[in-house]
This record gives sequence, C-alpha cells and structure tokens, in this order.
Amino acid sequence: MFSKSDFWIGLAVGAIAGVFGYRFMQEREQQMMALSGGAPTGQVPLAELERQKEELEDLIAAQKAQAK
Repeated sequence: MFSKSDFWIGLAVGAIAGVFGYRFMQEREQQMMALSGGAPTGQVPLAELERQKEELEDLIAAQKAQAK
C-alpha cells in the first residue's frame, strides 16, 4: 500500500509545513503585540478587524466554491 519512500516524503513535507506554520504564528503574534501596544487593553484597531473580516470572507468563499 505505502512504501518507505512515501513515509519519508510525507515526513519531510510535514516537517517543512510545521516550520512554516510555526514561523507564521510567531510573526502573527509579533504583529498582534505591536498593534496592541497602542490600543487600550481588549480593543483591536479597526484596520486589523477589517483585515480579519476580509480574510474570513475569502476562506468562506473558497470553502463554498470547493463544496460545489
């Protein structure tokens, strides 16, 4: 069913995806810390909320297109 090469390829792809995911999350955390530095505690700037809204709308549209 699966060969050893499939395992090693999957392991390498997973490790690379993990590294990129970790770096992405670290960058996001730094961006959020920078943005929250100027805003009162518990409030997110409007520009960040709009960016997140657009990102969510894109994800929803992609999932709807994939479901069709």
